[in-house]
Parts: sequence; C-alpha cells; structure tokens
Amino acid sequence: MTQQARRRDAAGTRRALLDAARHRFATNGYAATTVRDIADEAGVNVSLISRYFMSKEGLFEACLTGAVDEFDRSVTPGITLDELPRTMVRHLADDSGKTRLLLLLRSSGDAAADQVRRNVMRNFAERLVAATGLEADDALLRAEFVLATALGLVLMRTVIGVQPLAAADQEDLVTPLGDVITGLLRPTPRAS
Repeated sequence: MTQQARRRDAAGTRRALLDAARHRFATNGYAATTVRDIADEAGVNVSLISRYFMSKEGLFEACLTGAVDEFDRSVTPGITLDELPRTMVRHLADDSGKTRLLLLLRSSGDAAADQVRRNVMRNFAERLVAATGLEADDALLRAEFVLATALGLVLMRTVIGVQPLAAADQEDLVTPLGDVITGLLRPTPRAS
C-alpha cells in the first residue's frame, strides 16, 4: 500500500497500529515496547501514533479497552449463567482473544499504564455484574474472581503450557469453567 493510499485509510491505519501494538505489548510488555517498534511493525510513520492515540499510554489504553470490549460484546445484558462459560471459552481459546488477555497480564512497569489496566478490569467486572444481573453484596468481588479465573486459564494454557489444560479444546473447557462461573456468580444465601 502506498503512503498516499494509507493516508486515505485512517481506519485501516488505526487498525494496523492497534494490531501491531497488541502483538508487541503482549509479547514484550509495555516498558520494552517502543512507539517506533509499533509503527515499524504496522508499516506507518511513528507520528501517526500521536495523531490517533495521543501517546504510547493512549495506544496501550486503546489495546486494553479493545480487549475488554471484545468480551463485552459477547457478555450482553441478560446473558444466562449457562451461556456465559461457552461465550468466555470461545474468546479464551481464540488466538486474538489470548493475545488481548495476555496484554492484561503483562507487567507494564509504568504507573499510569497500570492504572489504565486496573480501570479497564474494574469496568469489565462491573459490566459482567450488570449483564448477569447478580445482586449479591459481594457481586463485584465475585465478578473479579471470574476474571481472575479467565486470566489464569490463559496464562496456564499459553505461557506456562500446563498439560492437559494447554491441549484441551474448547468443549473440554466449557464444563469446568461453567462450574467455576456458576459457583461464583450464583449467590448463596447467607446465614443470618
């Protein structure tokens, strides 16, 4: 693609920058990734990062937000507890879904980027509570346990490669993840 054609495709350039940034941040972490690395991988001028994302931190935030938005699109209001595990497993087993979640696991070494990560994760937990209609006093804590389980699943399968978990296919994961999610998101009566 020529430089002139690229200039006319703002959405394509933005998408290329996001794809390159997700890959770099997930592979190398925030601190070790430079904006030049990202621009080079995307095949664009480094100044376009400032144009579309304001800064490296803004690009990182867009990557994290995109990761959560992917899950958010599948965790729609009214989703049942029975549907949630299959939906989550589909995203956790997908290569792009794994890359997005690895972004959330990588240490950034930057206080502002870490705050972005905390905000994004809290926002997703709140969306999960709203989607499932959980009304327990500890609903947010329970949703964060679900997220911790999902992130741990990706870590164990992708980074550590623990068997048989790493070799399990999507169907193998649905029932055990469903047991965990149901256990966490179905409130139990408290003793008075």
